[in-house]
Amino acid sequence: MSRVGKAPIALPQGVTITVSADNVVTVKGPKGQLQQAIDSDITIAQEDGQLLVQRPSDQKRHKALHGLYRALLNNMVIGVTEGYKVTQELVGVGYRATNTGNTLDLVLGFSHHYVFELPQEIKVTTTADKGKNPTIILESIDKQLIGQVAAKIRSLRAPEPYKGKGIKFQGEILRRKAGKSASKK
Repeated sequence: MSRVGKAPIALPQGVTITVSADNVVTVKGPKGQLQQAIDSDITIAQEDGQLLVQRPSDQKRHKALHGLYRALLNNMVIGVTEGYKVTQELVGVGYRATNTGNTLDLVLGFSHHYVFELPQEIKVTTTADKGKNPTIILESIDKQLIGQVAAKIRSLRAPEPYKGKGIKFQGEILRRKAGKSASKK
């Protein structure tokens, strides 16, 4: 059984947390500000530079929410101090990625381009070095949003198991298949 909810969240210098009357937690830090609505049963306490998430009882629902909101608040604190970065590679002949501002233009081997408009909270950069696969680098303070956008981009051309062509996360290990054998003896 997980004890995630009981672990305190360390608050770095420059991070302030406010909880409104309707249980909306606002985390402000050097990189920006994030908000999260929290269930009315869960309480947030701040003491000695740490944030404590507390539940009223040991009901299964309260235990689940306890761990969930502790993890979400921890991700928010990390986001406003360090930020999150996701790198994706385009593997395939002729696959390209370019960006102008927050608009991502992808050439993925189809008869048309994919033009993908990103949210304002996400900063995108693309690189195309000679001899290397083109890469897409997403940066944001919101872990949930950056993960959702990265998954959406990957779904446009998910890696296939035979040659590995498609959009994959950097460092991702793909399960490959052998394909047809050349001849039977």
